Amino acid sequence: MTSISLDGAAASTFDVDAIVIGVAPDGPGIAPASGVHDLDGAFGGKLAEALKALGATGKAGEITKLPTLGTLPAPVVVAVGLGENPDAEALRRAAGAALRSLAGSAKVAVALPANSAEETEAVALGALLGNYGFGNYRTGEHKSPVDEIVLALPGDHSASVERARVLAESVTLVRDMVNTPPSDLNPEEFASIAGRVAGETGLEITVLDEKALVEGGYGGIAGVGQGSANPPCLVRLAYTHPDATKTLALVGKGITFDSGGLSLKPAEAMDWMKSDMGGAGAVLGALAAIGKLAPKVNVVGYLALAENMPSGTAQRPSDVIHIYGGKTVEVLNTDAEGRLVLADALVRAGEDHPDLIVDVATLTGAQLVALGTRTAGVMANDDDVREKVVASAGRAGEAAWGMPLPGELRKGLDSAVADIANISGDRWGGMLVAGVFLAEFVPDGVKWAHLDIAGPSFNKAEPYGYTPKGGTGAATRTLVVIAEDLAAGVL
Repeated sequence: MTSISLDGAAASTFDVDAIVIGVAPDGPGIAPASGVHDLDGAFGGKLAEALKALGATGKAGEITKLPTLGTLPAPVVVAVGLGENPDAEALRRAAGAALRSLAGSAKVAVALPANSAEETEAVALGALLGNYGFGNYRTGEHKSPVDEIVLALPGDHSASVERARVLAESVTLVRDMVNTPPSDLNPEEFASIAGRVAGETGLEITVLDEKALVEGGYGGIAGVGQGSANPPCLVRLAYTHPDATKTLALVGKGITFDSGGLSLKPAEAMDWMKSDMGGAGAVLGALAAIGKLAPKVNVVGYLALAENMPSGTAQRPSDVIHIYGGKTVEVLNTDAEGRLVLADALVRAGEDHPDLIVDVATLTGAQLVALGTRTAGVMANDDDVREKVVASAGRAGEAAWGMPLPGELRKGLDSAVADIANISGDRWGGMLVAGVFLAEFVPDGVKWAHLDIAGPSFNKAEPYGYTPKGGTGAATRTLVVIAEDLAAGVL
């Protein structure tokens, strides 16, 4: 992991490969953000004029590089646009964009405007997340992330920098897992990584293998995984705090590769299905951070892990499976598998008597149709919980939007032979139908929220802000904030 430190010295004094500053629109021109007046002096008071001559406008995320020509120890100043009235998320994105532009550098100083603990954390986190690179499978030369980041920021906000480092490490873990080819990340390997994380952070861990799943009646996970040579498993992780009065249960969909099973996906929809374990990845990443940040709340996490493959042993459309606890499901489409593994885990999570269950999953293509690639859908069995989870996501810096669970959609899931079918005969509202299905397996009286991150979990487009191409680590930070909010009585 890149090292990061806090140093309140003047930005102009750093002997680094580059100094990152912020600029914002100022009428017809631009203005350097606070904290870089000493740099302006090195340019004879004409820093803004020089940047404008190079085309800088202050637009959010815009990068302009200005050679210092020996006026400073650093050979280049990198000006990143902050946009109008930047908030914490704007600072995160600006820092991320700047660090992405400096890949291959050894040491960088960041002098973005940050005067509070929150702003310092935002700059630190954005810089670390933007500095991400996944080169595990590259054999030729490629630009590696920056080795060392120095925050040229005022105030003693070292605790904020440490929190940012912990969050960044957790998100990086999830991104790496999402980006790993499914040939190298099957359910067993995923469980092994969870074991390593548990050992490093003091989490309790229990793993149910395929035999234990079948014997225990976990028909959803066992059924989805039965077509693969790589057997399924269910991982339970637990964090406890001696002063905790509430318990949070996190449930993650962990399909390490989704072919669609016998209801086979088209080829063009399959090449990024290594990301279908993003929900379980987020739960693991969140627990890794929670174990280090130590909020006063008990947290249990369930990773429902399987590989969905077509074979002679795969489950068939029209099969009926028994979910953990006994409820039966008619499987009309084997590509609606995520809700089946989540159903098992939701019922099991209820046995921990949590105050709140939150599940997170790359669940439906309908989420992308409704909300696009960057905004998660949030559904819940309680309107207040739904809005508070959306608020938690916002404070974490992750886009989310509250969605309803219309009761009339339940009729579409009626089955002629089982308690419920896994898909509806009506093509509309697919994201909401999936939420209605999951709600059937939430224990009575337990508050529950469902996050559909099908789009946000994997960025197929170009990088932006601190978000790379490929795995994003979506929902990891949101789950951490939810745990902290529950500890604080906000949720």
